[in-house]
Amino acid sequence: MKRIITIAALTWKAAFRFRLFLVIVALLLAAVVGLPLLLKDDGTARGFTQILLTYTLSAITALLGMATMWLACGTLARDIEECQIQMVAVKPIARWQIWLGKWLGLLSLNAAILLITGASVFVLLHWRSTKLSADEQRILRNEVLVSRASARPPTFAKEIEEETDVQLKAALEKTEVPASDIPQLRMQIRESLKAFVQNVPPGYEQSWKVDLGLAKNFIRDQPLFLRVKFNTAEKSPSGTFPVYWRVGVPKETQFWQTEGPMSLAPDTFHEFEVPAGLFDEKGLLTVTVMNPNNVSLLFTTEEGIEVLYREGGFALNFARGLGIIFCWMALLATLGLAAASFLSFPVAAFVAIAALLVVFSAGTIANTVAEGTIMSYNQETGERGSPVLDFFAVPFFKGILTAVNMARDFSPIDSLSTGRSVSWLELLRAFTQIVLVLGGMMSAFGIWAFSRRELALPQNNT
Repeated sequence: MKRIITIAALTWKAAFRFRLFLVIVALLLAAVVGLPLLLKDDGTARGFTQILLTYTLSAITALLGMATMWLACGTLARDIEECQIQMVAVKPIARWQIWLGKWLGLLSLNAAILLITGASVFVLLHWRSTKLSADEQRILRNEVLVSRASARPPTFAKEIEEETDVQLKAALEKTEVPASDIPQLRMQIRESLKAFVQNVPPGYEQSWKVDLGLAKNFIRDQPLFLRVKFNTAEKSPSGTFPVYWRVGVPKETQFWQTEGPMSLAPDTFHEFEVPAGLFDEKGLLTVTVMNPNNVSLLFTTEEGIEVLYREGGFALNFARGLGIIFCWMALLATLGLAAASFLSFPVAAFVAIAALLVVFSAGTIANTVAEGTIMSYNQETGERGSPVLDFFAVPFFKGILTAVNMARDFSPIDSLSTGRSVSWLELLRAFTQIVLVLGGMMSAFGIWAFSRRELALPQNNT
């Protein structure tokens, strides 16, 4: 361990010798502190959050990520190309210790930079919040500077799939359907069943029961927040639709309802506060939507209805969010070192950037996997490109998508900007998936490649 720490210390010395650490810190502070001081928000809590929290954390992630990957590629590849690594490799130290020492040095650099910039954002956030109006400060404290957990209505996914199978079987017994049309028929049946759970027809009401679980024991006296989103098949001349809300059940629990309709825009998230103590003894909160429009309102099971409640404070939640960002930086450091283990500096940087482009192209890859072909789909003939090529390509893309989703399956910036809780379990899952699994596989490959690489060659331009 002493040898690994020594290599990590040498990485720090190199960063300071080339003034890289100071330059990165200065750029990040200018981006996350200087620019927000120059930019003026609209005076609302949401506008304040967009500039002071969403913007700054996104800037930290982007700038520090690029710097980490660039430094990771350079710290090993340049040492090899400039024949400096030979002076270390001839000493009684294993190649894997050199590699891990470089990685540990990069991680400690990232930790120090994240601590400095994160503390700056935290202080700036609280200082600038005092300039908001009293009402906006209350919104900020209740909806942003807080750690809120959430609960959703049941999706009934299992029951819907079982009923879909029953109705599909009955339909196939009555009518002969071509094999190519069966998936489409199944989807139509499933969507019609989901409509019973999601759809609020014109002039009707729909109720959802949200199980608050163990939270019912400590949020009885705390206000709750409803976060809702609906879709419509038609547009309104005004761009909004009137919606009535009732939370709780009359004569069974305390209940609250809107005195008049709320004017809400479709395809947009809306959040509003409801009084405390409206759920029953079992912790079930009943949310009812009344639709006075001439068009149906669709509240999807994924995004339609969500109940938010206070779970903890903002400071610890903010630290856990930075922890997930740190896991991303650890993965980028691993990616850069793994590429530099067998490639020259320019090629290693190109490969690392190409890997990031694959991450940004996850949507296209997901469509390819969903369609089952990398070629165009002929709707008239039902043919799906080249079967031979798809046989190899689709599983390959599926594996890439699985790996990419393991790193992208977290959104700490969105959670912090909306006051969502970044739980310890989520942080542990991020560390396991990003650092241990993905980073572990890249590290194993990088150490193996570096251990087999010939360092005594006069030129290393592979």
